[in-house]
Amino acid sequence: MSSIVTEQGILHYESIGRGQPIILLHGWINSWDVWREMMINLANTRRYRVYALDFWGFGDSAKAAQVQTTPFQIDSYVEMVNQFMDALGIQKAPIFGHSMGGTVALQMSLSHPERVEKVALVGSPVTGRSLHPFLQLAGYGSIAKLIWRYPIMLHSIMRILLAKDSKKVRTMIFRDVQRTTIESFFRSIGDLRDTDLRSKLPTLDIPTLGIYGAKDKIVSPSNADLLRNGVRSVEITLLDQSRHFPMTDEPELFLQAVHSFLSNHNHSSANGQVV
Repeated sequence: MSSIVTEQGILHYESIGRGQPIILLHGWINSWDVWREMMINLANTRRYRVYALDFWGFGDSAKAAQVQTTPFQIDSYVEMVNQFMDALGIQKAPIFGHSMGGTVALQMSLSHPERVEKVALVGSPVTGRSLHPFLQLAGYGSIAKLIWRYPIMLHSIMRILLAKDSKKVRTMIFRDVQRTTIESFFRSIGDLRDTDLRSKLPTLDIPTLGIYGAKDKIVSPSNADLLRNGVRSVEITLLDQSRHFPMTDEPELFLQAVHSFLSNHNHSSANGQVV
């Protein structure tokens, strides 16, 4: 268990392996642990040093803001990644993000392209309006407070959303939601809901990967089309049997796409491919 002290408090992360640094970012009400199998797989190649971060407000990172600005927003999380890279002396690295983490990785690539070697989005919204309606509603403080006051309501909604997911995914989410606070719960998803990066995609000049589950009900897989039509150098992998956690639903195909992307040095592919 490792951590650094940032302007917003403790930032927890886990790392494994030796070699080129890769940074992994988790999604809403989740933690670094969503990447565990991928971290082990990449580390076993003996080519990568893999870092998985807990966003402020989630996992084992700081839960309360130590400065007046809120840390639970996309731009703040971009700054968190910047601070992390500075602290560990990482000048540039591939950045992978799942769900909200992918949106942060995309914004990082747009705001600080000099720090991102490659960017990968896994089930991530390019526009927040592609989120499931419940997640959009959860970003309103009054609704979030009602849900937080009656935990059975939150658990019931989660059971409906995750009904067709594996026991492994359900156990992980129910565990991680216990480590969030109402502040990080609704402010992060509220900011994500209001984020729309579609108009900025044509300016992205970094190799990009989009992995989406065809059966994802949390984030619409139509975001893959936004990447395909908007980014000049992009690969798209659509996993037919996956929902919102393709790394768990179809791990072999998921890792195959990851390794292919990391070893592909061609920066000129246009419009990508669909698998």
